Amino acid sequence: MPHLRRATRSTVRFALAGTSLLALSLTAFAQDAAQSTTTTDGATVLEALTVTGGSGGVITADGYVGTSSATGAKVDTPFLQTPQSISSVTEQQLKDRNPQTLLDTIAYTPGSRVGAYGFDPRFDSFTVRGFDVTYNMFRDNLRQPGASSSLFKTEPYGLEGVSILRGPASALYGASVAGGLFNLITKRPTEEPLHELQLQYGTDNRYQGQFDFSGPINDTDPLYYRMTGLLRSADTEQVSVPDDRAYIAPAFTWKPDEDTKLTILGEYSRTKTGGSAAYYNDPLTGEVTDIFAGNPDFNDSVQTQARVGYEFEHRLNDVFTFRQNMRVSTLNIDTDWAFAYAPNAVDPTLLDSSAGTFDERLTAFTVDNQMEAKFDTGALDHTLLAGIDYSKLRFRSLAGTGLTPPLDTNNPTQGRPTDPIDFSERVVQDQWQLGTYLQDQIRYDAWTLTAGARYDWVSTDTDTTDLATDAVTSVSQKDKEFSGRIGLTYETDFGLAPYISYSTAFSPNAGINRETDQPFKPTESQQEEVGVKYLLPNSNTMITAALFNIDQKNSLYYEVMDLGGGPENVQVQRGKVRSRGFEIEANTSLDNGLSLVASYTYTDIKITEGPADTVGNYVSSVPRHMASIWADYTLPEDGPVAGLGFGAGARFLGSSYGNDQNTTRNSSRVLFDAAAHYDFAAIDKKYEGLRLQVNATNVFDRRDAVCSAGFCYRDQGRAVIGSLKYSW
Repeated sequence: MPHLRRATRSTVRFALAGTSLLALSLTAFAQDAAQSTTTTDGATVLEALTVTGGSGGVITADGYVGTSSATGAKVDTPFLQTPQSISSVTEQQLKDRNPQTLLDTIAYTPGSRVGAYGFDPRFDSFTVRGFDVTYNMFRDNLRQPGASSSLFKTEPYGLEGVSILRGPASALYGASVAGGLFNLITKRPTEEPLHELQLQYGTDNRYQGQFDFSGPINDTDPLYYRMTGLLRSADTEQVSVPDDRAYIAPAFTWKPDEDTKLTILGEYSRTKTGGSAAYYNDPLTGEVTDIFAGNPDFNDSVQTQARVGYEFEHRLNDVFTFRQNMRVSTLNIDTDWAFAYAPNAVDPTLLDSSAGTFDERLTAFTVDNQMEAKFDTGALDHTLLAGIDYSKLRFRSLAGTGLTPPLDTNNPTQGRPTDPIDFSERVVQDQWQLGTYLQDQIRYDAWTLTAGARYDWVSTDTDTTDLATDAVTSVSQKDKEFSGRIGLTYETDFGLAPYISYSTAFSPNAGINRETDQPFKPTESQQEEVGVKYLLPNSNTMITAALFNIDQKNSLYYEVMDLGGGPENVQVQRGKVRSRGFEIEANTSLDNGLSLVASYTYTDIKITEGPADTVGNYVSSVPRHMASIWADYTLPEDGPVAGLGFGAGARFLGSSYGNDQNTTRNSSRVLFDAAAHYDFAAIDKKYEGLRLQVNATNVFDRRDAVCSAGFCYRDQGRAVIGSLKYSW
């Protein structure tokens, strides 16, 4: 993310949440379901509790290979029948790589550019196919909203997977971006008992304890629970930037019969880190230094967040199934920050600094109602989905700026600001979205035609108050948009499935353009894609490839500007951007103990309309070439070193430009990761369930400079984490 985030009119931006009105009554269905005395049939966890028509986008997977999900279609759909590029990070991948952040989690997925802002534990900022996805994440198939610095933090230990649909997806989900849809899938209750305790220790005094318990509540009732949590105390490579977290996530499932299921998902977390994590950029050379640009004595950021929601599903008969997904989310972030930006005019060993504080609160209500119908019309098989969703979001921000003592480069401790920093601006923003959609998946022999359409109404009201004068500036925006998708796939008898598709997306942009003092226009995009998917017969291997062309207009980006009060990051809106490229991915998990994921991405993204000095240029910090490979191998159980396994990975990032003027370049680089693990059951069965694992990222500690939108950062250095897990 840009090095400064403040709740000013330039940075306030909402990513809409797709939701719906409570069109049907949950109570009626629950009463009907309660009349049944049918109990669960003891099926496996995946069959009984996760593979259902449309709950949250959960993944059907074998090892590293995902084969179906409700992500992108809102009903469980095989990847071979989905007419867009789709892939997944499965539960087994999460266990093997032990990611500590969302960026670690998706680092090996095609087209995902992580690390464009270097080391920064405050935000999970990344692009896909060259387009920013940070404010357009989804959780359990419902939008996870964000505004300014109010971005929900993701704890990977609370996930059972990530399902990824690349390209525009507004036909079902409403406001979304061109890059795609990243759906974070929460851990859910299991029918079989699950008990896990784990201790971790790692680089920078990282101490973490975590647990995961699940199973039936008792032997008679169809009730299941899951309780996941962790507690972490950790420093980072940057002084005064901790990475402390407390996290708890309860979940419950009620399944009175095979036709009815209610799952309640909750979460609470508290995270403490730094208000600034940037390194000082020398304005004379334009290069990033090793000097911390913040103020160690004025650099606290505490974020608390909570969510609770449910997924309800009831099959009325052989044709109709009703679903309703709902979530209420809250977030509060309180931050102090400082930033050194230029040499002092009198003493060049001192760096002039600015400082600020902000307090942001975000609340969101999201509900999505769906009615699915499966029926035939002659030789055609239909899966028809109709829905209406609704969202209500409120964002409130208090912010102020002030002075802080200059940074002494010979003794980089600044002390607190000489005067208290008072709030000078208040922003209150309300946003509503109502959308209705219709999709039909029509199956004829080996052909599948997917056609969907949606219409959205969006209203945004923003009040900005100058607290010194009590002057209020009010801006109202009303947007409405039609979105669509049409795609055709063909499945051969030997597992090959070519496809072609066209899809669109839009995203309303709340806030004011500081350059023009006018509201931002909605961002719109359209994509043409052709590809092929291959599920190898008699082998747990999936290979996918895609060619894409995306045109987007009215894009929002951050740029460093001086609008009269010193340099700051402001959002700007460009005319048009075009992204063209190619992706290929292979996933496999074989019986010999080898699992592998590999990908290559070519992305050519250019500014086709905008400021004169950027037209025809490449978008900054998006490499044209990216490639990655990760493999994990467990030695045979009957061998001399049974129980031992190894993992290794490499991530190649080609060169890119450091600004949109294309006057500076980021060098290419390869980052290596590794893992080793040992199951103590190989020594004696009495140790069954005890596992030792060590994971390392950026093994060779490359900390090269990386520049985005004209500001430079440093890659995150090496991190090594050891974990001891006991499960029973």
